[in-house]
Amino acid sequence: MFPMSETIAQLLLSWYRQNARQLPWRGSPDPYAVWVSEIMLQQTRVETVIPYFQRWMARFPSVAALAEAPLDEVLRLWEGLGYYSRARNLHRAAQLIASHYGGQLPTERAALEKLPGIGRYTAGAIASMAFGQDEAALDGNIRRVLARLFDVALPARSPAGEARLWELARQVLPPDEAGDFNQALMDLGSSICTPRSPACLVCPLTSLCRARQLGVQEQRPVLSARSAVPHLTVTAAVLRRDSQVLIAQRPPQGLLGGMWEFPGGKLEPGESLPEGLRREIREELAAEIEVGEELGVFEHAYTHFRVTLHAFFCRLRAGEPTALEASQIRWVTVDELAAFPMGKIDRQISRRLAQLHRPKGEPRG
Repeated sequence: MFPMSETIAQLLLSWYRQNARQLPWRGSPDPYAVWVSEIMLQQTRVETVIPYFQRWMARFPSVAALAEAPLDEVLRLWEGLGYYSRARNLHRAAQLIASHYGGQLPTERAALEKLPGIGRYTAGAIASMAFGQDEAALDGNIRRVLARLFDVALPARSPAGEARLWELARQVLPPDEAGDFNQALMDLGSSICTPRSPACLVCPLTSLCRARQLGVQEQRPVLSARSAVPHLTVTAAVLRRDSQVLIAQRPPQGLLGGMWEFPGGKLEPGESLPEGLRREIREELAAEIEVGEELGVFEHAYTHFRVTLHAFFCRLRAGEPTALEASQIRWVTVDELAAFPMGKIDRQISRRLAQLHRPKGEPRG
C-alpha cells in the first residue's frame, strides 16, 4: 500500500458499513452463492439479477445440485438473463468441482481461474469475498472509481490502461479487508461514482479524487470510440405439421449455445425474405418448404449486433427435416414450447403462437 491507500480504505470502509446494499448473496457463508452471484452480475444489472439468483438458489442450492441437473433445465432457469455461455460454464464448472474438488469451490485464485467462466476479475472477487483472501478485483464500477480517483488518462480498456488499473486495485487494497473493500468500491461506483453525473458532493473520497480536483471526472475513465453496430435481417420458419411445430437446438458452443429456436437464418444480399428462408431451411434441414403468412417482426440487440427477425408460418413441400446444423430437432405442440429454453426472440415467437393457439374466450394466465 502507498501512503494515501490507508486513508482511502478508512474512508471507504466507514462509508460502506453505513451504506452497503442489502443483497441476497451478501453475508452468506456459502462460497457457491458468491460464485453464482458474480457470474450472474457479469454485464447484468443488480436489480435484474436478484430474482434470477433467488430462483436459481431455490432450485440448485449447492454445487452438487447444479452438477447433477440436465443442461436444458439450467438454461431454462437462466432464460432471459442473456449471455448464455455463463450458464453453460457454471454447469460445466460445477461438474468439474464435483469430480475434482470434492464438491467444494477451490479457495486459491489460480485454481479458480482454471474453472470455465472464471476470469481474472471473478477469481479475485470470489477469493476476497468468499474466502477472505487479499485479492484485488476490477469490474466496471471499480474501474471507473479508480480511473477517477487517480485521474488515469490511459484508455481504460487498452492493455496499458488495464495494467495500470489492476496495479492501483492491488495498491489500495487493505490487508485482511479485501472482501468488504472490493464490495465497497462496487457499491460506490453503482450509487455515487456513476458513469454520468457522478454525485461527487456526497462521495466519501471526494477530497482525494484527482479527477474531481481537475474537473475531469466525467471524462474518466477514458473510453475508446465504439464502432458502428451491424444490423442483420433474419428469417425464421414456424414449420407446422398437424398440431405440432418444429424447433431446433443450437450447437452447444457459440451464441445461444444449447438453446432451442425456430429454424432459419440470416438473409443474404439480393434475397427476398421468402427466398432467404427457403434457402436456410434447405441448408439446415435438407427440406423444401412453402413460405406462408408472416407471423410477426421481432427486434433484439445483442452485444455486438442488432437483429430484425421476420417469422413466417411454413409447411413442408418435400423431404423430411434432418438436423444438418442443429444438435437435434423436435416436433412439439405449442403447449410444450414453454419447457424448452429459448433466446428472447424465439420465446416471443412461442408466446405469440400460444396466444393464437388459445381457445377464444379463455383468459390469459
